[in-house]
Amino acid sequence: VLADDLLPERVLVGDTAARRALVDQAYRPLVAAGGSLLETLAAHVEHGRSLEAAARVLYVHPNTVRYRLRKVAEVTGWDPLDAREAYVLQTALALGRLDED
Repeated sequence: VLADDLLPERVLVGDTAARRALVDQAYRPLVAAGGSLLETLAAHVEHGRSLEAAARVLYVHPNTVRYRLRKVAEVTGWDPLDAREAYVLQTALALGRLDED
């Protein structure tokens, strides 16, 4: 297994380089992309990775959520519709929010 494949787990054991990598490779590009990508990703992970629940919270159609999540994958390289990659993005989202505070 490559070390980069275990970024969330490395963060959990206190690896600051992994923390910085997740924020730099996932969170910051989503902030820079603007639009609703970060908000959509947050709604998706906070509501059990349900497209329909995220759509209800965002007041959009589930296809809009699906489209935005595909854009998240393009921007970050991690697909939020894949369980493992969604976990990576969820960790990056939490770390990025902590860094803002």
